[in-house]
Amino acid sequence: MSWFKREDHKIVNESEKTVRTEGLWVKCGACQQPIFKADLEANLMVCPKCGYHFRLDARSRIANLLEPGYQLVDLDLRSTDPLEFTDLKPYKRRLAEAQKKTGLNDAIINAIGHIDAIPVVLSVMEYSFIGGSMGAVVGETIARAVDRSLATGHPLVIISASGGARMMEGIASLMQLAKISAALARLADAGIPYISIMTDPTTGGVTASFAMLGDLNIAEPGALIGFAGPRVIEQTIRQKLPEGFQRSEFLLEHGFLDAIVPRKEMKQYLAQTLTWMTPASVLSNDDQPAEETATVA
Repeated sequence: MSWFKREDHKIVNESEKTVRTEGLWVKCGACQQPIFKADLEANLMVCPKCGYHFRLDARSRIANLLEPGYQLVDLDLRSTDPLEFTDLKPYKRRLAEAQKKTGLNDAIINAIGHIDAIPVVLSVMEYSFIGGSMGAVVGETIARAVDRSLATGHPLVIISASGGARMMEGIASLMQLAKISAALARLADAGIPYISIMTDPTTGGVTASFAMLGDLNIAEPGALIGFAGPRVIEQTIRQKLPEGFQRSEFLLEHGFLDAIVPRKEMKQYLAQTLTWMTPASVLSNDDQPAEETATVA
């Protein structure tokens, strides 16, 4: 009889290891300081130590800008797979995974409501849905937002967060650039204000079309805004780009933006700006057309 008995402990490789504090802290991408996640969320996903703006989901942006009682509209549109496209995985699987991850049908949400007392039509892109790429559904959703502004006379605000056109849909995606630009031209002819807000990142076909067509083009601090990426440009021109190239501050300095507005000041800034951009008749008459919507308290 032995005094000690060796017990066999099998080594198990767990695919997901968690600790009690996992997910409670976030490292800032700028100052590298740890931030308590609850504090970060309470500060609208802006680092309280250095002001770095983390990416914010579309629903949170809408809730932050619009008064309670706003309505989410155009929620029924879904992307198809016209090319039966496959790269590392089938496009249909990418769509299904993105829909499950975000709870959205595609990379955009339309809403109608008020910023302070001003009625607006708001269209917000969701970067977490396949990089906020613009396919046929995104184009149609923005076109419907423009149509709604034309019907009501209410100002249009579009918040961009995108890697550009969705190449998995080919020419159907690229045609959205012309489609939205033509719709915004009708909005301009009608004299209805359109404000474009660019967040990190706003690139590719989105920048080349509606994001830069606003009556007022504004951005959040430090946002990456451009057409081709900095690395592609450097490889093409064989030169080193200036420090901060394609960031909000660089674009403002060189005349591509009208203003840079911190996230916590955005609602107040839009309210003040829309007050003098919006005709008095619209401010006194904000009746909405009857339609099927989802109301948010």
